Amino acid sequence: MRVAILTGGTSSERDVALASGLQVAAALRERGHGVSMVDLATGYVPAEREAALLPGGVGREPPPPEQLQALQRGMLTAGLGEVPALRQAEVVFLALHGGPGENGTVQALLDVIGVPYTGSGRLASALAFDKDLAKHVLRDVGVRVPDWTMAPADAASVAVLPGFPCVVKPSNEGSSVGLSLVRDPGNLGAAITLASRYDTEVMIEAYVPGRELTVGILGERALPVIEIVAKHELFDYECKYTPGMAEEFPAELPAALADRLCEAALTAHRALKLGGYSRIDFRADANGDIFCLEANTLPGMTANSLIPKAARAAGMSFPELCESICRLALARGGTKQ
Repeated sequence: MRVAILTGGTSSERDVALASGLQVAAALRERGHGVSMVDLATGYVPAEREAALLPGGVGREPPPPEQLQALQRGMLTAGLGEVPALRQAEVVFLALHGGPGENGTVQALLDVIGVPYTGSGRLASALAFDKDLAKHVLRDVGVRVPDWTMAPADAASVAVLPGFPCVVKPSNEGSSVGLSLVRDPGNLGAAITLASRYDTEVMIEAYVPGRELTVGILGERALPVIEIVAKHELFDYECKYTPGMAEEFPAELPAALADRLCEAALTAHRALKLGGYSRIDFRADANGDIFCLEANTLPGMTANSLIPKAARAAGMSFPELCESICRLALARGGTKQ
């Protein structure tokens, strides 16, 4: 296959996207495919310059806003169709996280070009990326979600619903960027201010104590459940991308609970009209009740990310997983909804 990896961009998850793109490129080349790299922010990246994209790896914090703002001036977006590597590709692998790469904007542009791309289509991407809208859909199809409200909200109203402690986060963001756990009502305002740095819409969600669990979907099947044990109370950006800050492993669960998680993940994937692959995140409380936190349409794709770990638990290597994701995109063709 001729694969163009579209990565980077200017969202707060730029470094995470680059890490995914570089490792996917290596994996697909190992399988014998022709791979070219395109940074959504800067354009085509010659093979000899790929290693310079992320020399220090993913840091403990997102890139500074001023760095991202400088990159935005060179954003491809509407010029994607003029990039030969993309037009000539048999499939575009979207190693993008956050912003226009995950909210349906890039997907819509690629639909116009007519090149198959990995992951979900433009409408599903937009829906799942908006946590507020996605929760309404999931609740309507019977997937239990934590209670939530949207800012503006004061401490008195939050005390009624969703209650304290609560999690405050941007509604359209990923990798736990801008996320806070608020126990003291007096800290609510500061948490909303922080989340507002990353999005104009801020979600205030009930905190569910318990086990952090995630289910990867590949095609139409659920992969083994993965459990996350983070050093912090929440699985935040630092825990996700700093070595040693979290343990992630196949979950040891009663069969009935594992089955319920997989069924709920498949229901969420289908209700949001996701395609190709996704990752659905949950919390399970002490009573065994499960709550869906969110759906990820373009989850992390480094060899040590959660979906690859789930695939490995199912007997699939990282290069095989990357190739399988490309073949799922090819099977759907070049025009998706």
